[in-house]
Amino acid sequence: MFIRIVKLTFKKENIASFEQLFEQTKHRIRNFEGCLFLELYRDKEKEGVFFTYSKWESPAHLEQYRKSDFFKQVWGQTKPLFRERAEAWSVDPVKTLT
Repeated sequence: MFIRIVKLTFKKENIASFEQLFEQTKHRIRNFEGCLFLELYRDKEKEGVFFTYSKWESPAHLEQYRKSDFFKQVWGQTKPLFRERAEAWSVDPVKTLT
């Protein structure tokens, strides 16, 4: 398992459009083969900054998602809304405390 964190920074006037798009697609993303978990976070201080946090069975599963027609469609709708280029990190969990 590994984790993908993506920082998304939107133009102020596009925040509502992104939230609506995420609402429409979140279940399909979460139910994509290999996706184990999905959350969306909003920065408390910087308007328009969001983060997605997802857990994947393997890097291959994420890559399969990223090559899918569904991802290309959603990314094609999301990218024009950005104020800044998206940043992404793939990380492995080291310690988990519950």
